[in-house]
Amino acid sequence: MFFLAFLATQSPHHRLKTALQNTRNPPSNDNTDGAGLRIRPGYSSYNAYIERQLNKTLNHKLRKIWTTRDWDRKVRVFVHFFRSLKQRNLLFNDSKALSIGARVGQEVAAMKLVGVSDSVGIDLVPYPPLVVKGDFHAQPFENQTFDFEFSNVFDHALYPWKFVGEIERTLKTGGFCVLHVALLRRADKYSANDLYSVKPLVELFRESELVEVRKVDGFGLDTEVVFRKKKKNF
Repeated sequence: MFFLAFLATQSPHHRLKTALQNTRNPPSNDNTDGAGLRIRPGYSSYNAYIERQLNKTLNHKLRKIWTTRDWDRKVRVFVHFFRSLKQRNLLFNDSKALSIGARVGQEVAAMKLVGVSDSVGIDLVPYPPLVVKGDFHAQPFENQTFDFEFSNVFDHALYPWKFVGEIERTLKTGGFCVLHVALLRRADKYSANDLYSVKPLVELFRESELVEVRKVDGFGLDTEVVFRKKKKNF
């Protein structure tokens, strides 16, 4: 427990605090409306939230499973997803790609297998060379870095508006973001929010247009939502 607490204090909280002070506010009451997006109660502080996430991410048994018997199965599924995205002209071999909340990097390995060589993941705990350390509420990247961003951990965001704000900050104009989310079932005990429809996502992605919504079957997640970052009108 001491080790987890120590790691939590080493997360980029000072950067997150600054980012939250400078970012837009939650878009509307939909972030707590049962018909849209509900933030789960119970976190006394951001450190408490980080510590709970690390309880899963640093679990030795889980990490062993993720890197051994689960590895090939998950990489195969992600390869299928990313090949489909390439066929629909949403992902390209020359895309600079980011996987958000990548754990040990199965999705990054899959992107590289389908030809997207310039790809990397971020997670609270790094897994070199596929995954670097980063908090998705305060991505450690410059503005307009990526052509493509993927995540299947939206439900783990304590501040969904900041999760999305960081995607739109680091995504290039015209770039695509693909989220896999659960609408038909509730996510796991480590989730920080519950999503009930696509509408809150559309409201959160203020600088992007909705491109596509389709059904998927991906590790308990049932819906794929695609956004494209719009050009700003000056």
